Amino acid sequence: MVMNIFKVDDRTRATLVFTGLGGVLLVALLATALYSFREFSLMGAKERARTAAEIVRVSLTESMVNGTIDKRAELLARIGRGAGLAEIRVVRGAGVVKQFGKGLQGETGHDDIDDAVLASGAPQYLSIDGRDGPMLRATIPYIAERGRQPACLQCHQVAEGDVLGVVTLEISLAETRKLALTWVAILVSIAGFFTIATLFLIRRQYQPMAEVAMNVETAVRRAAAGDFGMRLPVPADGVARHIAHGVNRLMETLAFDINTINSKVEQLMEYDLPRSKNMLVSTLEMVEGLVDAGRFKQAIEEDETKQQIYVRLARVIRETFDIELFSIYEVVNSKNHMRAVVVDGVIDAEPHWCDQEILVRASACRARRTGHAVDGITEPLVCSMFKGNADGSGMKHFCLPMLQSGNAGCVVQLVATPETAQLIRSLVSFLRVYLRETAPVLEGKRLMESLRESSLQDAMTGLYNRRFIEAYVETLQASVIRKGSHLAVLMFDVDHFKLVNDTYGHDAGDKVLVAVAAVLKETLRKSDILVRFGGEEFLAFLMDTTGDGGMTAAEKVRAAVEARKIPLPSGTIQKTISIGVADFPADSTDFWEAVKFADTALYTAKERGRNRVVRFTPDLWKAGT
Repeated sequence: MVMNIFKVDDRTRATLVFTGLGGVLLVALLATALYSFREFSLMGAKERARTAAEIVRVSLTESMVNGTIDKRAELLARIGRGAGLAEIRVVRGAGVVKQFGKGLQGETGHDDIDDAVLASGAPQYLSIDGRDGPMLRATIPYIAERGRQPACLQCHQVAEGDVLGVVTLEISLAETRKLALTWVAILVSIAGFFTIATLFLIRRQYQPMAEVAMNVETAVRRAAAGDFGMRLPVPADGVARHIAHGVNRLMETLAFDINTINSKVEQLMEYDLPRSKNMLVSTLEMVEGLVDAGRFKQAIEEDETKQQIYVRLARVIRETFDIELFSIYEVVNSKNHMRAVVVDGVIDAEPHWCDQEILVRASACRARRTGHAVDGITEPLVCSMFKGNADGSGMKHFCLPMLQSGNAGCVVQLVATPETAQLIRSLVSFLRVYLRETAPVLEGKRLMESLRESSLQDAMTGLYNRRFIEAYVETLQASVIRKGSHLAVLMFDVDHFKLVNDTYGHDAGDKVLVAVAAVLKETLRKSDILVRFGGEEFLAFLMDTTGDGGMTAAEKVRAAVEARKIPLPSGTIQKTISIGVADFPADSTDFWEAVKFADTALYTAKERGRNRVVRFTPDLWKAGT
């Protein structure tokens, strides 16, 4: 939308500035003209006075030569009328008075100025107020000089340089002032006309430029605040038109580019919340979120295990997003189970925000089942599994699934109080970026673990294979030594297994091995390590268990195998098992030697009639060797 934001006050202020400048110029011109005319008038009057005084001197001297000096009063009157003088009088100096007397009545009266000029021989000019207005009084001395015509010294018995007398003239300045004022008025009128014309032209040229300049300033200020929607009014012509067009094109380009960038970033972030009016700020926030998420992805790609990734993700939720209450669930697809990886920042803590049912039936979790975000902030009752509000505290939740191979492999649950609900919901779009970056990395780690586990597992029984022991023997041994504990080593062998293969076939033999593996899993602890060592031999490592404890566990296994009925196509069979037990590091500080001792005890059990458990003792090793 085009907006005219040029303020009337600003335009008036600019006009007043130029008008004030014009007024100052007119006043300066008026003062200069008046002063110039005054000085010019005075100079002209002085020049007239000097001319008139010279005429008086020459006329008086000629009158003396011609013998008509007694008629000097009429002479002075004629000179005064001809020169336009208001008054003219002559005062004799001391030398002339001595030679010729005081003279006429008008030549005897004098004042202080006359006396001063007679004494100094220097003329004086004064502006005075007369009856008819301003006057110039000029008192001009006559100096005796040789070679001057008419020659003063021919008649006067004085020395050269003496003051013969003074002529005092009064010249009216009224006409000159009137003339000066008239011309000043004319000049001021002309100057005023040109000033007004100049102001008009300047205003006409300046106003569009001023409006554009101020509009540009406002447009830039609004653009700096992220608003690129302003468009400048375009003048009809001139440079201002081109400037306005250029600024408008710039704003359109910036608005388009920023909107494009904003839109692309929104698509990446799946940003679905109202944006700030400041497009720069909202875009910057989203870009910073993408950059941080990119760094996060680089970090988790270098993590070795899934658990490290979960810990890092939990730290981001807690520290970056400042969310204290949250849970991270991992889906165990093979069993349709879920396990709580992190609860409120605590690893492997007991989940309490959701019903325990989701742990044994993952499909009960709405986010896991649908693969969509569950907004329990907007719709508090959307998921029946959330139990955080059971006490009426008003707790709400927002669950975000992490899709892996099209299904929700993990679920991140954010828990909010009534005060933090809207804030947490506003952070969801940013957290989604992290989860989107985490999902493929987590899936890759999961696949690698699956591949590693598959290469370390026996395909038929599901137990670890011998390669697993070879890969983890150092870790297992170091763990036992570091804790100062014991590891019971149990070696199993199915009695008369070859007879089963020969009598019932290899399929029956496989069923026996699977049944024995099942008994081991059912009888021993989850923390114990079970290995199919080869053929019909099995190996078990009982963590934090001494040799005596291993004997007790082995006897339970032996009895359970003996009691197990194994179905075959032709009926059922029952088998027995022989077991040897050793203690690491009690029997040997070398891990593989302890395994060898368990094997020695197993061999002894078979020699003693099978279907029994034998504890390794040093004498068995000596007998075997």
